[in-house]
Amino acid sequence: MTYRPPRPTDAQRVIWPEDFGTRFTVFVDVEEEFDWRAPLDRRNRATTAMAAFPDAHRRFAERGVALNCMVDHPIATDPASVAVLSRVLEDGRSEIGTQLHAWVNPPFEEVATSASSYAGNLPRTLEAAKLETLTAAIKTAFGTAPRAYRAGRYGIGPNSFELLAGLGYRIDSSIRPGYDYSGDGGPDFSLADAGAYREGGIVELPLTTVFTGRARRGGGRLYTALGRLPKGRGVFARARLLSRIVLTPEDMPIEAALEAVAVAAGEGLPLFNLSFHSPSLAPGNTPYVRDAADLKRFHAWWTTMLDEFDRRGIHNASLSEIIAALG
Repeated sequence: MTYRPPRPTDAQRVIWPEDFGTRFTVFVDVEEEFDWRAPLDRRNRATTAMAAFPDAHRRFAERGVALNCMVDHPIATDPASVAVLSRVLEDGRSEIGTQLHAWVNPPFEEVATSASSYAGNLPRTLEAAKLETLTAAIKTAFGTAPRAYRAGRYGIGPNSFELLAGLGYRIDSSIRPGYDYSGDGGPDFSLADAGAYREGGIVELPLTTVFTGRARRGGGRLYTALGRLPKGRGVFARARLLSRIVLTPEDMPIEAALEAVAVAAGEGLPLFNLSFHSPSLAPGNTPYVRDAADLKRFHAWWTTMLDEFDRRGIHNASLSEIIAALG
């Protein structure tokens, strides 16, 4: 059965302190390299792209931006990757979180399928065992308990919040509003929105998705309906009626992302949640950064976006600052 997170009530919505202002945060899915077009394989545990992480971190640190590094099992158990990230933590603001890639995270009791790669689909006991194994590995590697979580492939499920709370997590950032992964066996977030809310002892910080265009008030419902029509979404996007924009440099033009920031800021979104995958820092590992030219555009995207945040007075928030604001 497809998991669709229930729409939060008004009482569940996070009310940010007035002095928090409007902020942005950056989550990095720090993970192994694999062919995104091929079936998932437990043998794919290479972490060579981590050699590019220090340069990327320097670029962010020079702009005063903390990185929320969501680490999975191949990274947490690779000494070279742990050494790289331990140096990142020396900036005093970046933090290590958890990302569960179920197919490369022991125990391996499930049959490896597309559906089982979404950790929230696993039996409760197996999802719990994988979370416990990964959390322990991160504690061993970095000496502190992780406080934030993201399910690989955004694969949150009906048991996930309770399991995370039981392990001491404070924040989840697995929901990608406006996206429906049910065709691949995953969850359906098509009707979710970008607002933070509380659920089962956990605060959900969705990735920021913004609908732009003259019909943007139709949001996820209209976008879903257009998906049932031949070329419906493309027609509406070209007519500047409705586009779905997620704040990431991966396959998202900077012009569209800047428009999304303008729309969301105008509508009063308090916290922008941006993201990227660590293998994109080295060409050839993801569909988004295939060569040196793509990598140059990747870094230029961030420069332009951070300049825009500066212009608007939207400041960076570290994970610690977010948790403090949540009370």
